[in-house]
Amino acid sequence: MAKEKPNMNVVFIGHVDAGKSTIVGRLLFDSGAVSEQEMAKLKAEAEKHGKVGFEFAYIMDKIKEERERGVTIDLAYKKILTQKWQITIIDAPGHRDFVKNMITGASQADAAFLVVAGTTGIEPQTKEHLWLIRTMGVQNLCVAVNKMDAINYDESKFNKIKEDVTALLKTVGYKPEKINFIACSGLKGDNVLKKSENMPWYKGPTIMEQFDLFPRPELPTNLPLRMPVQDVYEITGIGTVPVGKIETGVMKVGQKVKILPGRTGKGVEGEIKSIEMHHESLKEAVAGDNIGINIRGVGKKDIARGDVICDADKPISVVDEFIAQIAVINHPTVLAKGYTPVFHVHTAQVPCQFTELIEQIDPRTGEVVKKNPDFLKNGDVAKVRIKPQGRLCLETQKDNPFMSRFAVRDAGQTVAAGMCVEIVKKKE
Repeated sequence: MAKEKPNMNVVFIGHVDAGKSTIVGRLLFDSGAVSEQEMAKLKAEAEKHGKVGFEFAYIMDKIKEERERGVTIDLAYKKILTQKWQITIIDAPGHRDFVKNMITGASQADAAFLVVAGTTGIEPQTKEHLWLIRTMGVQNLCVAVNKMDAINYDESKFNKIKEDVTALLKTVGYKPEKINFIACSGLKGDNVLKKSENMPWYKGPTIMEQFDLFPRPELPTNLPLRMPVQDVYEITGIGTVPVGKIETGVMKVGQKVKILPGRTGKGVEGEIKSIEMHHESLKEAVAGDNIGINIRGVGKKDIARGDVICDADKPISVVDEFIAQIAVINHPTVLAKGYTPVFHVHTAQVPCQFTELIEQIDPRTGEVVKKNPDFLKNGDVAKVRIKPQGRLCLETQKDNPFMSRFAVRDAGQTVAAGMCVEIVKKKE
């Protein structure tokens, strides 16, 4: 059997209705991952619901709904083989109320496509999603300008959107010269799998070609094992199956692990009994793999979303308080001491209080602008002290960057994003 191609996780993000699911569905169909019969069925269903042209989006949306019912382990993701990679596509929902899934998706991604509709250009969430993936550490990005068919494949309209998005990328801290802009149509299939004949002016890659232009993800297998739990299923004949992505390290069958914080905060110990990925049993899995596992000695009550499965010898800290560097993205007024929003860290959600605003930093130079500011407003970057109001596992940027990032949400929006730089551990 040929060696499997290395896995790369790619997330598609963008404002609701920018056409993310349609691009992904089109890609799966054109590459043969979805059959003609299946497609005809979805098309009929789309027409029945009065949603002509939605058949491609249904490919991914059908998966979302099945995922809600928890039928199988890995339906949230679809695999595509390119020349270089085995790509796992994460289709991140664009709706506001889905942002927590979007954060989980972004925190699992090695690369991202930001989908912008040619018809509307930049929308409020385009900016929010960009800040998020930037803070979640996604370095590699491509911008897909979709719905080119709806603007008559007009080059000047494409260039205008490219200009607007380029300005936005700079404010978030990406280097636009390193980012490809793809003119495409998910609905018609232009520049998704095949080169378009409708845009002779466009000389760049297709979506499919772009996957192979993303650099190989650095696998942090040298760091201790960390697997944040995304969901826990009960599967007949197997038992309790936690599912998630290994952020760092290597997991082997027979390995002793500790699950933190667990229900008590002291953690639960167990041993890895089996590992499964894309319906295949594995002896070991490494950083970057999305897997389902069964742990000897660990039942449904011992483990929940937000827990972290660690190497028993090198457990993650449950923190009492921590110091972080944050960027304020979208606060309705100003952020002051005493504010207690919800922190989304890997897959956990824990209310945390800002107990001290230590210093405000110039994001471009990293220099301190002001000590102990009274408040922070949108666009400000600062060092702050934070106290979790529940049990939270976290590491510093220096020890493990993959387990140090978080997003701060309040009243349905992302207020800030940041990373942990220093920790005070909980006393035993």
